[in-house]
Amino acid sequence: MRTFFILALLVGALTLGKVYFFPKPDTKTSGGSPSGVSGKGETKGKSGDKTPTIPVEIYLARTEKLTNVLAVSGTVLPNEIVELKAEVSGRLMQLNAKEGAYVNKGELIAKINDEELKAQLVKLGYLEKRAKDVEARQKRLLAVEGISREEYDIAESNVNTARADKELLMAQLAKTEIRAPFSGKLGLRAISQGAFLTPGTLVTTLVQTNPVKIDFSVPEKYASQIRVGSPVRFTSDGLGASMTAQVTAISPLIDESLRTMKVRAYTSNPTGRLVPGMFVRLDVPLGNNQTIQIPTQAIVPVLKGKKVYVVREGKAQETFIKTGVRNDQQIQVMEGLVPGDSVIISSIMSLKNGASVKIKTKS
Repeated sequence: MRTFFILALLVGALTLGKVYFFPKPDTKTSGGSPSGVSGKGETKGKSGDKTPTIPVEIYLARTEKLTNVLAVSGTVLPNEIVELKAEVSGRLMQLNAKEGAYVNKGELIAKINDEELKAQLVKLGYLEKRAKDVEARQKRLLAVEGISREEYDIAESNVNTARADKELLMAQLAKTEIRAPFSGKLGLRAISQGAFLTPGTLVTTLVQTNPVKIDFSVPEKYASQIRVGSPVRFTSDGLGASMTAQVTAISPLIDESLRTMKVRAYTSNPTGRLVPGMFVRLDVPLGNNQTIQIPTQAIVPVLKGKKVYVVREGKAQETFIKTGVRNDQQIQVMEGLVPGDSVIISSIMSLKNGASVKIKTKS
């Protein structure tokens, strides 16, 4: 009996809780449809919504005048440089090589002992004189048919042989003198006066630094755009203000390993500010042409190359392009775009091909 009474109380409590705490939902909505049906319809509508439109900024592609400038590095080289070496053996008797001094073309730098060669030259002088006297007598005898023509030819040949030997010895004597082949500055001495020299012994170097050469390399893709006579500007950490050089020679070969072409320019150096071996930075003009340029932030690097997004009929359409030279703000487009294309330059990371976009107007 007690158990039945407890069960009755529990049933009553549950009934009251349902009435007061769990009211029955309305079976009608404001539109006359069941609330459950309306909720499903709303959920279905949300899941069917399209991708939201992305506001973007554009750059209108157009043809502009482009002054192509290629930035490369180069090295200053002397106009002329030579190692002054001995050609014959002998004791170094005179050395006029003052390190760093300027010498004129033909000036004596070093002198090797030539006493033995001079003595031989005196001997050859006597032999030549005797051969000439014999040739003169033979010529008079030939005139009166006192000797044969063959005997006279032998005497004449002796004269010529003596003269040739003398000229050979004089050439050897000239080799005992080391003279400046051109005007320039002497380098550091490699030997001292009194040393015994052999052929090939280095005495010093001679360098001509006015004008100077500047050698640099350009990628092969720009090889056809370099012209002899074109001015190039260059600078270095030790120069301050930039200077100008002129392209004078272009290598006819492309380096197979680096795929670059060597170019040489000349510039005057009267004050000696440009020292051979100096590193310089050059701006090489590649000519002016009409081309399309776009902001660099519009470029998207991909495995196939580079692409941009173009607005067409309210959609972002990816377009692959081929680029040329660039600077810190713009890049040249050689293929892929035409004047009038609307290139997207903002929200690039949020875009995909076919996404809906809206062009933002600048305030």
